[in-house]
Amino acid sequence: MSFDPKHHSKTISEGADKTANRAMLRAVGFGDKEMKMPWVGVAHVWSQATPCNSNLDEQARVAAEGVTSAGAAPRIFNTISVSDGIGMGHQGMKASLISREVIADSVELMMRAHCYDGLVAIGGCDKSLPGMLMALARLDFPGVFVYGGSILPGRHKDKDVTIQDAFEAAGAYAAGNIDSEELHDVEYAVCPGAGACGGQYTANTMACVSEALGMALIGSTSPPAVAEERDAWLEKAGAAAVDCLQAGRKPSDIMTKKAFENAIAIACTTGGSTNIGLHLPAIANELGIELTIDDVQRISDKTPTLADLRPGGKFVALDVHNVGGVPVILKALLDAGCLHGDCMTVSGKTMAEELADVKIPADQDVIRTPDNALSPDGGLKVVKGSLAPNGGIVKVTGVTKRAHTGPARVFNCEEDAMAAVQKREIQKGDVVVIRYEGPKGGPGMREMLGVTAALVGQGIGYDVALLTDGRFSGATRGLMVGHVCPEAVDGGPIGLVQEGDQITVDADNCRLDLHVDESELAQRRAAFKPTPQQSPNGALSKFRDQVGPASKGAVTHPGRLG
Repeated sequence: MSFDPKHHSKTISEGADKTANRAMLRAVGFGDKEMKMPWVGVAHVWSQATPCNSNLDEQARVAAEGVTSAGAAPRIFNTISVSDGIGMGHQGMKASLISREVIADSVELMMRAHCYDGLVAIGGCDKSLPGMLMALARLDFPGVFVYGGSILPGRHKDKDVTIQDAFEAAGAYAAGNIDSEELHDVEYAVCPGAGACGGQYTANTMACVSEALGMALIGSTSPPAVAEERDAWLEKAGAAAVDCLQAGRKPSDIMTKKAFENAIAIACTTGGSTNIGLHLPAIANELGIELTIDDVQRISDKTPTLADLRPGGKFVALDVHNVGGVPVILKALLDAGCLHGDCMTVSGKTMAEELADVKIPADQDVIRTPDNALSPDGGLKVVKGSLAPNGGIVKVTGVTKRAHTGPARVFNCEEDAMAAVQKREIQKGDVVVIRYEGPKGGPGMREMLGVTAALVGQGIGYDVALLTDGRFSGATRGLMVGHVCPEAVDGGPIGLVQEGDQITVDADNCRLDLHVDESELAQRRAAFKPTPQQSPNGALSKFRDQVGPASKGAVTHPGRLG
């Protein structure tokens, strides 16, 4: 049975009983011609809140032109996007992960209420990428994802700099390693204009993921946010959404389990963000595909590290673009036997077909060939053990010391840990434990980049370990374990740790262990009462009451798995 491109809009565009509904649309530009066309929502996250999103309104208009040229009627709308960079290091970060759900929910509601048939979903800042992909998966209406593009790198002392440098400079200043003038200069240098953070942090990791999943046009995510060539890609994306409508090509046809394995592979080969351990299971959940952090470990074990990208490596997003972009990374993975080439993409071609003419350029060190890999395995490791029965996740790219045993320094919130760091109370060899920051316990699962960057800025970032039931920015580096499950508020072992307990983090052997006798732990467990946290209201309260464990994506509804 053929797919009806007006599968949803005909609810309004046809029938005398919908005269009033159509009258509303006449007032915003619909004529008889548009009434007969498929309707395509063009969702974006423009705001003046953050550079990641500051030109997405312009990008949405260009994508809408592509929809029109392909014979459909576009309708532009926008939703929120929380800036992780601005929310970092204070209570505002609790809004970040929750915003992923709000973005997905709001796009779903707009699409359903207004009977749009297809979707062009444009993301910029971190949570808007998985949020938009979740909406595409949940609706399962034909559509295309578009990344708004990375920021150009700043320049400081003849070096490329990114937002990571600003966080680490703050730590260096607190340690007395740089003066206020240098700190001011870094602040002014790192963000030169529009676009998402310029390293292989969460936004660029998820951008790579969107191509590997097949939901973004192959080659579309690499051009910087301000590049003129983006217009051509935006028009192509709008037209591709209409092509998907005409062909009946839905997200569920594209985002298969094998496509998610491709997505994990590109995150692992690029030293990407640990946040994929949350976002990929959440997107998969919308489709009824079971995906966990164990899948991350399975894929990382057999995926070489081929891209030398910050924060663990040398290069930034612009460097990837300059050597051919994400298709070159995908081609390197395909050549390594680490990519399912038979997966469908939004273009209607398979991944292998899309990559058939892609070459890995010689005389460059940004993206390696399989025979010249930076590491035989991927940049993400899942650790389990007596301290994390359900797992935690750590990025090992650029980390030479992957095993560490030391005494616990225990903090019940990020602010207390940061205060200790600023007072220089954390010493080489310590294991910093930050708990009650999980999805439920926070609530909101804050990122700890402020703490980790301060430790790096003090010069001890690779001489300590840190673990948390919260999470990390993609810009975090060092032996830092996030997503420790079960979280403290649920009685997980991280809630039983006491000051001075010996803890081992061993990323190579995938272990995270608390060296305390089981009899002692049993006594602690019997006496355990969660440390009271601030009682939230509003969105934070709803999230706390609905959210599931980080090991399953910190989702708030059962999706199609329920």
